[in-house]
Amino acid sequence: MARRTKEDAQATRSALLDAAEHVFLQRGVSRTSLNDIAQAAGVTRGALYWHFKDKADLFNAMLERVTLPLECMLPDVTGDDPIAALRQGLKHALRQIVRDEQTRRVLEIATLMVEHTPELGAIRERHLQTQREHVLCQHSALENASQQLGVALPAPAEQLAHGMHAMVHGLVFSWLLDPSFDLEATGLNALDVFLRGLGLSSPVNAHNQG
Repeated sequence: MARRTKEDAQATRSALLDAAEHVFLQRGVSRTSLNDIAQAAGVTRGALYWHFKDKADLFNAMLERVTLPLECMLPDVTGDDPIAALRQGLKHALRQIVRDEQTRRVLEIATLMVEHTPELGAIRERHLQTQREHVLCQHSALENASQQLGVALPAPAEQLAHGMHAMVHGLVFSWLLDPSFDLEATGLNALDVFLRGLGLSSPVNAHNQG
């Protein structure tokens, strides 16, 4: 009986997260109430609160259920070829966005359908933490590559890392609005051009990594 109860609880949680994906995508996060999600999942409001304390908790659980590629694209950039590691991480992330429907749906909600209101402060904090981690990773990659290749960076590595991060997120944002271009090819080409401008990559090496 205990096992059945645990399975039932997991099924209810999954149903709530499934409903959250679809209702958030249709209405936006701010305009969706927890009651809307409970009704869509076919459960009571009390059952929802048994699993999630508030909307931000539910939203973050929805994100955690899917391996969001831009949150997990933190390759090891301490090895012999940090630029290759960075590029391979981006390639994997963009490919997952394009090919996995659930990943794309959740990313669209997180990118286009959420407002950072006080009620959703925990969501904003998650986004900020992810951004800091990615900028730090890219910062390390640029500094390590600069040292290994003996190339002086034309600007502080932190500034360049912020620029690289914004470029990638801007491309993903544009593609989610209008997926009429090849996101994977465009993203990798943009990264290659950016890195060549810093003297940290060559066309031959970049294409060999593809």
